[in-house]
Amino acid sequence: MENTAHTATGPSPLPRPSRSRTAADHAGLAVLAVFVLLAGFVVGAVGPLLAIACDACQDGVRGPLRFFDALMAVDRVGVPLVTVGTLVGLFLPRGGARVGGIGLGLLGVLFCAMLVLGQMTA
Repeated sequence: MENTAHTATGPSPLPRPSRSRTAADHAGLAVLAVFVLLAGFVVGAVGPLLAIACDACQDGVRGPLRFFDALMAVDRVGVPLVTVGTLVGLFLPRGGARVGGIGLGLLGVLFCAMLVLGQMTA
């Protein structure tokens, strides 16, 4: 009898052939890249404004913020880094739609973090 189990001493599985991306794959990634850019712009531009907005306040802006520096750091450093990192990762050979999904998720997390930081007044 021949042992055909995949063990350290047995036969190794066949390598998967690498598949190059088609034009449709590149077009899909380009659309996803545009969507990531738009989401990054919305999170970076609208996020801090929504974070400090206050309907009940006299001038429409929340009072002195406890974590204003953290809010601005997330807006000026975190959002651009996630956006650019996602765009770079989209077009790497092993990247793709999974990287785009993770990047969009991180932009959502940063948006929520900005909203939470904007709610805390001194």
